[in-house]
Amino acid sequence: MIFRELDLPGAFLLEPERLEDERGFFARTFCRREFEARGLDPEVLQCSLSFNRRRGTVRGMHWQAAPAEEAKLVRVVRGAVHDVIVDVRPGSATLGRHAAVRLDAENRLALYVPPGFAHGFQTLEDGTELLYQMSAVHAPEHARGFRFDDPEVGIHWPLPVAVISERDWGLPDFAHREAE
Repeated sequence: MIFRELDLPGAFLLEPERLEDERGFFARTFCRREFEARGLDPEVLQCSLSFNRRRGTVRGMHWQAAPAEEAKLVRVVRGAVHDVIVDVRPGSATLGRHAAVRLDAENRLALYVPPGFAHGFQTLEDGTELLYQMSAVHAPEHARGFRFDDPEVGIHWPLPVAVISERDWGLPDFAHREAE
């Protein structure tokens, strides 16, 4: 696997190294030792699948607060997304900064989202599916979020929002998020 650190410390874009032949290719998508060697959380306690019917669907911006913080490894298995992470760690030098990447079934990239980062995405194709590997079991009482369209954070979403949940519409702005 090829690890490329993003501008936000601890966040990585992962590219599989392909072993190709006439059949196609084979590539590792996860290796505990490679994560540990970079100081990343290699624990996988829960895996989830997100299916999204319509292009333009937005999910986010979400994270889990202490003591249920989680690292995520996010990969698109069908379709494409504009994937965004935001540093929400209190006292961080990059608090409120975001990074965005395109994940799709063709590029087969994965995004490592460290603990203390909000995550969200917008689908770029109908029928998009994402696979999440998470280092903690979901704890609803520690679920946090802020508005996907908060001007303070300034995330550019490439498409008009076609679908978003009532919960996400009702999230507070970044300045009023609950950190702990």
